[in-house]
Amino acid sequence: MNERLSVRPAQNRLQHLLPAALVLILAVTVTWLSFTREPSDAFLFPRLISSVMIVLAIWNFIRAFLGLAKVGDGIEGQTVIRILPGIVVMIVLVYFAAKLLGFYVASFLAFLSVYSLYDPASHTAPKSWIKRLIITAMFMTVIYALFSLLLKVQTPRGLYF
Repeated sequence: MNERLSVRPAQNRLQHLLPAALVLILAVTVTWLSFTREPSDAFLFPRLISSVMIVLAIWNFIRAFLGLAKVGDGIEGQTVIRILPGIVVMIVLVYFAAKLLGFYVASFLAFLSVYSLYDPASHTAPKSWIKRLIITAMFMTVIYALFSLLLKVQTPRGLYF
């Protein structure tokens, strides 16, 4: 019998309810943090985003709780194993390195690392590295323009930028 066909409805519902609950907890935490920090002007953008995030998280949780979320069969173990290196790189470089190196330098390194991990192009060809660096620089230019120039968000400052 096919493994996907043998999934019981209770398991499938749990696969929707557990992530929905985790996202709701994250949304509540982010919203609480954004509304309790000072100076309030610096947290305008996080307050807007977290307010929308909490509404969507509540809606998602209600749909999962009522069994209305019927999209997908959950994440298989092999998929988790394939994306785990990217998640670890992102957590280490963006969260921890942002305080040391600065948000933009850490984000540059994280994007380049994850892009290199999953890019099927050769890792020994200089042309593929030049392409990766150009795409990463373009991505970080957009991120800088969005956060610093347009939204005026205060990002973590580190040794560099």
